[in-house]
Amino acid sequence: MAFGSRDVDAGVILLLGGRSEIGFEVARRLEPGRVVVLAARRSGELGEQRSALEAAGASAVHCVEFDADDLPTHQPLLEKVSVEHGPIGVAVLAFGILGDQARAERDPAHAVAVVHTDYVAQVNVLTSLANLLRAQGSGQIVVFSSIAGVRVRRANYVYGSAKAGLDGFATGLQDALHGTGIHLLLIRSGFVIGRMTEGMDPAPLSSTPDQVADAVVAGLHRRAANIAVPRTLRLMFLAMRFVPQSIWRRMPR
Repeated sequence: MAFGSRDVDAGVILLLGGRSEIGFEVARRLEPGRVVVLAARRSGELGEQRSALEAAGASAVHCVEFDADDLPTHQPLLEKVSVEHGPIGVAVLAFGILGDQARAERDPAHAVAVVHTDYVAQVNVLTSLANLLRAQGSGQIVVFSSIAGVRVRRANYVYGSAKAGLDGFATGLQDALHGTGIHLLLIRSGFVIGRMTEGMDPAPLSSTPDQVADAVVAGLHRRAANIAVPRTLRLMFLAMRFVPQSIWRRMPR
């Protein structure tokens, strides 16, 4: 372990979004000897992920049903995981959708669906999760923001606005959790090459699920507040704020 780092909090690794490539890689890096809970829709179809984590050294892998859009089920699910499998050590919120920007501009219901999953559902989970971890006195949370939320672009403003809201909420929650012993790590990544972006042309400074997962694990050990992936994006974040709106509105996705 690097100098100055600490152990990741003990307890269950909870992956909300059990099919997420990034979430899976984070769990795989953390899980030797630990219990992992994969939460997703159609949880009975997570056999491949379950087998891979068991082969990598998890002491046990459990698959549970989780519908991010069904808000009333969030708190009971978190409580059930804690009661049946033990305190939650690391909770990774790895669910979300890109949506279709062109469709969202025509169809209000689709625009709302994107914002509901990528912002409202995340807020609901985070609030319940923060309360649960406060009560148990320990735990770490991983939240995925995006370059799309740092300054919203016309090319994907529906998704970007949801990420901007999530980024602000998570930053405020970090302050609310200060001094409680609960750690929230906010990841701001660029374009990630994977299933979610399949068929799209990679943007400059793209990364892979492995690279993002490595950054997440390092950030958990360091108790970092936020991390850009790749790190060179931090300079881009600064520069983005000074681009005139007349140019910014023509920026690609």
